[in-house]
Amino acid sequence: MADFDVNAALQTYLDDPQSILTPEADAALIDCENDPDAFTPGLINSVVNSISDAIGESPESITQASNLESLLFLLKCAPTVPLQQQQNIQYPRSDNQLLARSRQASFLPATSLGKVFDLVISGLGAEAEIVHHEEQEGETETAQHKQILETFAFLLQWCIAAVETKSAEKSTSAPAARGKGAKGAKGKAAAQKDGSWDPSTQLQTALDAMAKVMKLKLAKIFVTTSERDTFIVMFTRPTYMILESEQRVKSTAIRMHAFKVLCVAIKHHGHAYGAQTSIIQNLTYFEHLAEPMAEFLNILAEQYDYPQLAEEVMKELSNKEFSANDTRGPKSVSTFVARLSELAPRVVQRQVTYLAKLLESENYTLRCAIIEVCGNLINMLSKAEEGERSENHKGQINAFFDVLEERFLDINPYCRCRVLQVYVKLFGDLETKFPKRRQKAAELTTRSLEDKSSNVRRNAIKLLGKLIASHPFAALHGGLLNYREWNERLEACETELNALKPPAGTPGLAERSQPEQTVDESLLDDATQVEEKAPMTEEQQMAAFQKAQEDAATAEAMNKLQLTRRYYIEALKFIEILHDASPHISQLLGSKNKSEVIEAMDFFVVADAYRIETAKSGIRKMLRLIWTKGNSDEGKGVQTHLIECYRGLFFDAPGNFSANDSANYVARNMISLTFGASPAELTSLEQLLATMMKEKAIGEVVIQKLWQVYGVQKKEISKQQRRGAIIILGMLALADPEIIVKEMEACLRIGLGSLGRRDFVLARYTCIALMRMTNSKPTKGVEGKANTRLPNDHAVLIRLANMMDVESESKDWYGLAEQAIGAIYALSNHPDVLCSEVLRRKTKAVFTQKESTKQPVGETSQIDGDGDIEMSDGPPPEPEVEEEEASTEDSTKPTTGLSQLLFAVGHIALKQIVHLELCEQDFKRRKVEKEKANPGSSPVKKTPGGKTPATKKADGKEDEPTAEEELDLIGGTSEDDFTDAITHIRERELLYGKNSLLTNFGPLVKEICSNNTSYANSELQAQAALCMAKLMCVSSTYCDANLGLLITILERSPSAITRSNLVVALGDMAVCFNHLIDENTDFLYRRLSDSSLQVKRTCLMTLTFLILAGQVKVKGQLGEMAKCVEDPDDRIREMSRMFFGELAGKDHAVYNHFVDMFSLLSADEGLEEDSFRRIVKFLAGFIEKDKHAKQLAGKLAPRLARAENERQWNDVAFALGLLPHKNEEITKMVGEGCKVVEAAA
Repeated sequence: MADFDVNAALQTYLDDPQSILTPEADAALIDCENDPDAFTPGLINSVVNSISDAIGESPESITQASNLESLLFLLKCAPTVPLQQQQNIQYPRSDNQLLARSRQASFLPATSLGKVFDLVISGLGAEAEIVHHEEQEGETETAQHKQILETFAFLLQWCIAAVETKSAEKSTSAPAARGKGAKGAKGKAAAQKDGSWDPSTQLQTALDAMAKVMKLKLAKIFVTTSERDTFIVMFTRPTYMILESEQRVKSTAIRMHAFKVLCVAIKHHGHAYGAQTSIIQNLTYFEHLAEPMAEFLNILAEQYDYPQLAEEVMKELSNKEFSANDTRGPKSVSTFVARLSELAPRVVQRQVTYLAKLLESENYTLRCAIIEVCGNLINMLSKAEEGERSENHKGQINAFFDVLEERFLDINPYCRCRVLQVYVKLFGDLETKFPKRRQKAAELTTRSLEDKSSNVRRNAIKLLGKLIASHPFAALHGGLLNYREWNERLEACETELNALKPPAGTPGLAERSQPEQTVDESLLDDATQVEEKAPMTEEQQMAAFQKAQEDAATAEAMNKLQLTRRYYIEALKFIEILHDASPHISQLLGSKNKSEVIEAMDFFVVADAYRIETAKSGIRKMLRLIWTKGNSDEGKGVQTHLIECYRGLFFDAPGNFSANDSANYVARNMISLTFGASPAELTSLEQLLATMMKEKAIGEVVIQKLWQVYGVQKKEISKQQRRGAIIILGMLALADPEIIVKEMEACLRIGLGSLGRRDFVLARYTCIALMRMTNSKPTKGVEGKANTRLPNDHAVLIRLANMMDVESESKDWYGLAEQAIGAIYALSNHPDVLCSEVLRRKTKAVFTQKESTKQPVGETSQIDGDGDIEMSDGPPPEPEVEEEEASTEDSTKPTTGLSQLLFAVGHIALKQIVHLELCEQDFKRRKVEKEKANPGSSPVKKTPGGKTPATKKADGKEDEPTAEEELDLIGGTSEDDFTDAITHIRERELLYGKNSLLTNFGPLVKEICSNNTSYANSELQAQAALCMAKLMCVSSTYCDANLGLLITILERSPSAITRSNLVVALGDMAVCFNHLIDENTDFLYRRLSDSSLQVKRTCLMTLTFLILAGQVKVKGQLGEMAKCVEDPDDRIREMSRMFFGELAGKDHAVYNHFVDMFSLLSADEGLEEDSFRRIVKFLAGFIEKDKHAKQLAGKLAPRLARAENERQWNDVAFALGLLPHKNEEITKMVGEGCKVVEAAA
């Protein structure tokens, strides 16, 4: 038997395992020391097999020197320290070649190492069985078993270290160093074989064997404590080593076996202190062990009834100090504490006073952990049953809530964010509602919506959504949170309560003026006398009893009503908080953070489900998100989420609806989206519906229902519904024009028929829908396809032209006329010819004497009694006009007719320009197509006297060239010639041509605008100014001649609408004739100070477009734009900030104009100092480069010496303070200036 000293062996093993001497090892192994190539798997297996046989017969044979030292020799050939760590260790040089090579890589093949491992595990297990059997019989040979167990434990520790090192090095090609040639090939084969080796099962078996051994009565075998501790450490050390591997910890089986070993060691063998040290070290150096260590301590406390270790660990952690640079340690500790509080909240609760110190830590992750601990403890305490609750139960819960509420103001956004996350979890899980704490949380969360951190705002929105979904006011009246309904209930309750209250003069029940004065002092002066009361009769007794019962019932009813009233008041407070939060969340719909935007959308969906009134406006504002740029996954995510939200809100019918009911439900919802919508919202809705239509999310049945609503005549239907139906249909037609084409007849019968003549808004949207029959989207160059257009005698165009002849005092006529003209130009093959006819009729109607018999409404239409058109080929007889229309026309004022005529002239002129551009584009497209079709053909000569469709308007002739003739014309014309011809028509023909209808209107509108006293009608002046502005966009000659008059009207007109129109017109002229407008942009900038909010908004939008599109040169006037940053109106402030954000990205524009803007702002005496500073601070935020900051500081610094007063000096000093110039001279100059100003003061 070998004399094995475990302490000496352990000491040597820990210093250098290869220094353990093995003289008694198998001779064949010793021969390999200087001949590593002889160390083959066959030799190893023969040695291992012989030892295995011996131990199989008796575990005691391990103590034989040859067996033990042979195993030790083999294990020396397998490193226990990874190669990376060996570089930091200085080992003594060895002459043993085999061992020297083994330091670099394992020379023991994985299969052989596995066999040695199996041998040691089975030997230890067999020895444990023997000891257990002897224990039962009461016979134990202490010394012998002690040495066998120590030997196996020592070998097992070494095996596990070698196995873990081998597993860590599996990825490296270690066998490459094992010889050359055939040996190298063998090494590669071995490497391939090792690659499939997985020791996980063996490790589980080893850990199981350890646990079995530790369950023996080791106190009888290891008499002294030090011997037992040494033995136990040989089991716990490799267990901790296994846990250090992240891959091993992921395996639940290995993790649980390791925990079992450690739990038994702690519970029965005094390993608690060693475990405490190891746990602290693991948390410090191994991040992946944070949660497993919490799980381990929970198992120890729950299954082994040993919570003391968890408590001691938490005490030590609470006193631990971390360096400022250490991020891993605090993070790991935070995760551990939070996880432990979730698994074993009662254990943590007992040590919460120690953990509270971590709230004062500078490291935010530790504070986050305590926040989570408080949430977990509240969760545990609230779910505790009545018998488990302590006396201070409510006090503890309140204390934890107080900590959470304090942390809403933590300086770190991650902590503020964690508080919100904890509340989301709490209010989602808790059955107890904590109504008062919910109210407080809702108030604090609403405040957090203005947090500077987007992560905090996002979680605040999520918490508000959770508070709504789990609110405590569902006990009465269901769970809806409509403010009006709850307020009505409160008023009804107070009415009932007032009815039950006794009259004010009732003795004993009136309120006392002085609560302390309860006795009348005059009664105390007289002697007390006892009055003898007569006995009560039975009737009196019954009456008294009945009265007492009624009083008791009244008191009970009053008590119930008072409680109900309090309940209603709390509900209303909660709803008011949500109403206050909604505007902030609406604002966050425009956030740059996409996840924040998605949370805001989800909030409004939830709020709408609970009927909160403010949800409707939020849902409408969500519509604009359809324009979110979809070039990134985030942008597409926002669009997709918006469509999903709208689908859930409006397009998904309840599951129990039939197909017909579902279609009605969806159609009704779609129509309701148009009610009260602004033009911007309708544009966004149009894009949303077109997108959904392309995705085939709207069924054919729904479209049929919309047509039914639009076309219904028998039933009474509101104007809004019919209008809504055609609005939606027009939007859907953007994606599928066939929707309108198929039901063209309905449009003529309803929108352009008798109903449309009575409802101009309906007619206007019908015109818009008809425009969608053709692809009217503008395209560049020759990319566009030829649009299918209609001849001028088509029923649709005839009816559209006739709609222009309807005379009315209604302001809605202008909207109808605008869209009717637009539809004619979109659909007609020769719109100029048709519009010429319209203008002739309108002019005759205005300037000729009205006859007693009515003139025909249209010369080329035949209208039946229902307002329908006969589709006849020949020219029809003059129609009879409905009496209703006749009476309308008779009542029309002359100024109204002239106003309408001028509006039509202006809009037709504008549309004619667009039409000319389309003609030019169409010419180029057809020329390219002709050249492609006949690449070798020679061009045909241009026909003399050939006319373009645009010039035909001048003569009004109806004859049209055939398509072949037009192609011949195209073939002989160059693009430049055609472009010059179009330009000539626009400049000289439309407004100055002898045969042009518009020639006479230019001087007319100038006359009306110049003589506003002679033509004093406000509507006429407005339309004349608008018409003149549109005509000025046609010809630069006309524009130059009338620009002064237009600017005068812009400056002096009392009408805000006129001023707004002219601002937009000036913007258009700046695009058309930049050389004329560029010198007069000051007049545009002046409108930023207009008294009308509408004009200011229009001007800001116009200038934003012109500047960002590069249509006007930016000068010093940008300071006027900067003032808008502090405008009282929210929309103007938001638009101006957006403008500067976009401008900053264009060639450092803010930097280039900073000094000019500063000068203008500083010189404005009407601008308050606080506002000035906020504007300059906002602008300075765009100066990001240090170089730019230094240059600006250099330009501003000389102004300090030139400052005329203290305000000017302060302005410059403030601007210099915002710029990171790092110039000591400027800093010194500012300091000196301060002293000078102070002395002067």
